[in-house]
Amino acid sequence: MDFPLFHLDWLNDRFLIAMIAIIHVIINHGLAVGFIPLVTWLEQKGVKNSHAMEITDLSWDKLAWKMMKVGFIITTTLGAMTGVGIWFSVALVSPASIGSLIRVFYWAWFTEWIVFVTEVVLILIYFLSWENANKSLTSKLRHIRFGWFLSIFSWITMVIIVSILGFMMDPGNWNTHHSLLNGFTNPIYIPQLLFRTPTAMVVGGVFGLMLITLFTENGTSIRKRAIRSASAWILCWAPLSLAGAVYYYGVMPSAMTANMSTAVGTMDFSQYYDLLRYVIGGAIFLVVLLSVTGLIKSSLVRFPFALFCCLTVFGFLGIFERVREFIRKPYVIGGYMYSNLLKEEDYPLYKRDGILKYATYTSTPTVTAENKIAAGRNVFMLSCSRCHTTQGVNSIVYVFERMYGFGKPLDENSMAGYIPNMHNARTYMPPFPGNRDELQALVAYIKYVQQTGEVLEGAQTEGVTVNSMNDVNAARILLEKQQQEKAALLTKKDTTSAN
Repeated sequence: MDFPLFHLDWLNDRFLIAMIAIIHVIINHGLAVGFIPLVTWLEQKGVKNSHAMEITDLSWDKLAWKMMKVGFIITTTLGAMTGVGIWFSVALVSPASIGSLIRVFYWAWFTEWIVFVTEVVLILIYFLSWENANKSLTSKLRHIRFGWFLSIFSWITMVIIVSILGFMMDPGNWNTHHSLLNGFTNPIYIPQLLFRTPTAMVVGGVFGLMLITLFTENGTSIRKRAIRSASAWILCWAPLSLAGAVYYYGVMPSAMTANMSTAVGTMDFSQYYDLLRYVIGGAIFLVVLLSVTGLIKSSLVRFPFALFCCLTVFGFLGIFERVREFIRKPYVIGGYMYSNLLKEEDYPLYKRDGILKYATYTSTPTVTAENKIAAGRNVFMLSCSRCHTTQGVNSIVYVFERMYGFGKPLDENSMAGYIPNMHNARTYMPPFPGNRDELQALVAYIKYVQQTGEVLEGAQTEGVTVNSMNDVNAARILLEKQQQEKAALLTKKDTTSAN
């Protein structure tokens, strides 16, 4: 509550992060971690399979260069922009959580930034020096080494970031003993890394196979050999990805797996959750069919089918990120900070005194009959707006209308009876943090929103009002009052002693 809250009522704040993060993960996993080592391996095969008087198989090398050109353009444009975009959007939407993570993982992120800068330098060297590397065998072998160095540094970035993602799901011993080592070695870290690494290789292989069908003519020798190589790559990593998925799922806390049906889609989708196993099975079958066909009968692999399989694996990588983000609810950092950015340890204080009293930015430090709607608006912003909107995606009005019936006025007493207990029925919801007066103000505001259609504006539009209990003048007045009371008490003691 120490930051002014940015809010996009039409979109939903977390949806903003999700859009950017999913695109970035697809590029990072599918291209940086999975695709670049495939290209490097193909370039190396070109040297290995060339004739005695050749440095490399030029047609094969040209294909690898074309594939790398696509990867280079995407990673250095959209990949870089979404990487920065994640930091920008998280700082706007979830400043308290990213601030806490930076305090825990400062040196890990410092290392990751150095690795990332090195990765940028390496990808520039690798792609831009490709054509000059074909002048001698020594230059070509050195160029291939740069490709492997780039692959390793891309993976090291994943190694560090996955630890932070695992920490957000289950901090492990960190909750009892705060240290970087305890945070880094959280229970979900290794299982998640063992799943993400081979999965990235599979996605990179499918993307590479799709590009091969795009850049080669059907029936040519180079197409057959390249498709077989990419297919072998996929089949090599696929069993490891499946084993990693089983291991990863097995270490998830039961509370997270219980959220799975809602995490994939919405509450409306949860009744169809059992169908998901068939959809996942179908996607796995498609990837296996693509790679086995490519290995046995490469002439049957055409661009439309490869493109469809590529979009499928990208889609499931996006769904995986959506699920990972959701199942840790009601927390944004497991056992430490709820998804509304309020620390679990502070809840008893908020329950007793209310959240408005301790908010840095609020126009209503207390709830009165005159400011009830305004206070409810502030309570909603502080405790609900990170996941809900008033009129947009995941609208709070829609949520209650779905519960109590559309087209009916919302009943304040019914909502006031439900909200304090909602976390028991919907375990992904954090408990309501405020006191009784704030609860009444909140339900009055929700009903007001239904009646008026009011749209909640964020600090970027409305500006901010500093809590009158927390501003400098109020602090000065309080200090003067305390000093006067202390002086009066000392005077009284002196008078008593004299008598």
